[in-house]
Amino acid sequence: MVKYVIEFNRDACIGCGACEKACDNWVIQEDGKSKPKKAELDEVGCNKDAADICPVACIKINEKK
Repeated sequence: MVKYVIEFNRDACIGCGACEKACDNWVIQEDGKSKPKKAELDEVGCNKDAADICPVACIKINEKK
């Protein structure tokens, strides 16, 4: 059962790649901006690291209600 959901503000993303380096769930798209491979998660895992390291704080991880 999905416990967490990634809220990602793609417009705010500056394409620095920090999230991709911090977590294998993140990938840089052709336009240079990041995207999570999976937005619904059973475990937070390294996505917390990606959210914490993001210089523009465009990654949020919320518990699914």
